Amino acid sequence: MSNVMSHQQGQPVARTHTGRYVPDCKLWTGIAALVAAVTLLTEFLVRTALGPRPDLDDTKALAEFVTSTSTATLTIILCDTVLMGALIVFLAAFRQLVTRDHRELEWIGSIVFGAGLVFVAITLVGDSLEAGGALDTVGADAAPIAIRALTEGYMPIFGPMGAVLLAIVAASSGYATMASGALPRWTGWVAYVVAVLNVIAVPTIYGGTNDRDFYSVGGWGVAAFATFPWLAWVIVVGFVTIRDRRRIVETEHGVARVA
Repeated sequence: MSNVMSHQQGQPVARTHTGRYVPDCKLWTGIAALVAAVTLLTEFLVRTALGPRPDLDDTKALAEFVTSTSTATLTIILCDTVLMGALIVFLAAFRQLVTRDHRELEWIGSIVFGAGLVFVAITLVGDSLEAGGALDTVGADAAPIAIRALTEGYMPIFGPMGAVLLAIVAASSGYATMASGALPRWTGWVAYVVAVLNVIAVPTIYGGTNDRDFYSVGGWGVAAFATFPWLAWVIVVGFVTIRDRRRIVETEHGVARVA
């Protein structure tokens, strides 16, 4: 499908052969990153306010904790669902950004998009398990055994399973970024670093379930040094694309005035 160019307020606008606007992938990369930033900050603030979870062996304390934090937990799950939706948009826009002028990189872009979608999918599964534990306490007495089973179910998803997928996404993104030149090279190097951090996080599956331990399957180390760096990279890339888009538009307007 070929595109034609029209102009709106001095800015080139791509259209399809039917006359419909083609969304600007740089703009939508930035919008998705902005949504991700807002939801991630909200999740962080709410999660921090909850405090550490009791040991899984202390079933009574675990049930009381989940009961008292059920509303906050469901809020986190809702924010995470919105975040995952934003990531789908980001992944699609990023793939277009790095492949539109370099068709030979399409298969790399497909790896980024495919692995990213699987990460989104399993994260939503983990969110459902965590939400199930919270919902178990709403309007009924909490079932400690069920809550423990659900908690142990989502830990590997948020930990090593997600880390494997994010390592693939980050490494592929770094290569596509540097090979295409669509973004500053330093963003590609940062993506490589993020990939290494996620690989380091994979063995946490053998580290136990205490979320107060740094290097455990449910520990804060995975979130702080694997998942969060990738999300931070997403946000940075989004803002970089918005900045570059604005600079291009300003340059085009300046040329138009001179002409």
